[in-house]
Amino acid sequence: MTPVIEFGQVGLVYPGPPPVEALVPCDLVVEQGEFVTVVGPSGSGKSTFLNIAGLLDAPTSGTYLLDGIDTGSLKDSERTALRGRRIGFVFQSFHLLPHRSALENVLLAMVYNGVPRSERRDRAHEALVRVGLAHRVDALPTRLSGGERQRVAIARALAARPSLLLCDEPTGNLDTTTAETVLNLLDELHSDGMTVLVITHDLEVAARGQRTIAVRDGVLREQVAA
Repeated sequence: MTPVIEFGQVGLVYPGPPPVEALVPCDLVVEQGEFVTVVGPSGSGKSTFLNIAGLLDAPTSGTYLLDGIDTGSLKDSERTALRGRRIGFVFQSFHLLPHRSALENVLLAMVYNGVPRSERRDRAHEALVRVGLAHRVDALPTRLSGGERQRVAIARALAARPSLLLCDEPTGNLDTTTAETVLNLLDELHSDGMTVLVITHDLEVAARGQRTIAVRDGVLREQVAA
């Protein structure tokens, strides 16, 4: 099978003076159906890695294949379209529209990633059912708990049926019990075959992955279990 993510000596240098090497050239492969976590302290290079993997920033060196597609050969509009189709984002801050229902928040996101209008409502409802919110489809975010809001955000990411679920500190705004519920959902999605990549500073969250990549000073290193 074609890997979802394949880095070949991917690196990023911000121009100076002096230039800053934010990500040291690295190789990384994430196969279809893997659950990989990326851990590191603030300023380690996690955000740089996230931005490159999520096609938000382009590397300054190396090649990045997403689902076998060479992202370096794409125009900006093509990268944006590829990102919308292939990557579902989940952030620490839920980024929900406060005056739109859960269903509308999921539905509206599909306007920008090419899902046909005729399919949007059914897909939105299906995604909310998948995350356990069938009974909350009409609720406004202001009437939802933190865990419910994050599940709406996950449903929004799933609705386009992406190849990769890319999560940035998905439990950062949640209490311990609620965070466990969200992590259990990610485990379920992974069990269903979703490729999950979680960026975190929390070692307990990182331990949920099948394997963990540690980032420090812009260097990626695979952690070896003790």
